[in-house]
Amino acid sequence: MTEALNIQGLTFAYPEQAPIITEISFVINAGERVGLIGPNGAGKTTLFLLITGILQPTAGRLEIFSRPVKSGVFYPAVGMIFQHTADQLICPSVREDIAFGLQNMGLGNVEIQQRIEETAELAGITALLNRPPHNLSGGEQRLVALSGILAMGPRLLIMDEPTSDLDIRFRRRLIKLLDPMNDQTMLIASHDLEFVLETCNRVLLLEGGEIQADGDPAEVMGNGSIMESHGLEVPHSLSATWHRHRNED
Repeated sequence: MTEALNIQGLTFAYPEQAPIITEISFVINAGERVGLIGPNGAGKTTLFLLITGILQPTAGRLEIFSRPVKSGVFYPAVGMIFQHTADQLICPSVREDIAFGLQNMGLGNVEIQQRIEETAELAGITALLNRPPHNLSGGEQRLVALSGILAMGPRLLIMDEPTSDLDIRFRRRLIKLLDPMNDQTMLIASHDLEFVLETCNRVLLLEGGEIQADGDPAEVMGNGSIMESHGLEVPHSLSATWHRHRNED
């Protein structure tokens, strides 16, 4: 099985500060959808910045599809949606924003326009292509940012709190967009645990810069003892099952 992400002994600390990430190790295989959960300050965003090469690890090894990650190097195999997607939208129009990454990949104009049209249709934002992205709603901006990443064809898609500030309508649109991507490897950090249940087939619980649990989302997040000990709550859809098991014990 192809390894999409291989992390071994990864550690990160700012100078003269305690480590934010401490010797974590895990492997994500191609096609897995992995949810990353944990309380605020657990190190989730820092981990993403290490994976994308924005930060340089203090120690350890990090490979994406068997290629070592180096700080400051562009990896077209990796696409990341930041929590504050407005920061990713830098062009006068949605069409130009989606084209930006494709142009940096050196693609020709015909292929760029084809990818823009295909991705916009998939995301349901064709009507927005000539609109200024900063005049759009938060949900629309999230779909535009995602379209710009998907158009580049990343093999590993990383999303940091993708449902934050989304209303129910755009949350459902996002889930509907991700559902058919069966071969897409994803790593999703989210406090929206119901979203993780709906979109992921594995979950990692990160706290204190260390992996505290790794397994099936329903089993990990449905275990009240694990969740409560790490400052989290069992998702509502699993809470009845957890309370029933606890009463039986």
